[in-house]
Amino acid sequence: MMILELAFTASPERLAARPAHRSFLTRLHEEGRLLAAGPWADDSGALLVFDVGPAELERVLDADPYYRTPGVEVAAVREWTPVVGSVS
Repeated sequence: MMILELAFTASPERLAARPAHRSFLTRLHEEGRLLAAGPWADDSGALLVFDVGPAELERVLDADPYYRTPGVEVAAVREWTPVVGSVS
C-alpha cells in the first residue's frame, strides 16, 4: 500500500490539467489500484491511497502528466501498512 501526498499552488496549468487527471484516477479506482483520493479542504494539496507497490506507483506517476504539471509538487511518497480497517 502506498500513500502519495501532493502540494498545490493556484497555477492555471494545474487547474487546466485537473479534469484529465481525475479521469485517470477514476480508471485507477475502477481497476482497484487506487483506494481513495482527494484534495485537502483548503485545496493546498491532496492525499492519494494506492493499493500498489513502489514500482507500480512509479509507473502510475509516469503515466499521468499531472504530477509534472506546474503547480503540482509530490510532497511525500510513503509505504503504508494499515492495521485497522478494510482497505482491500
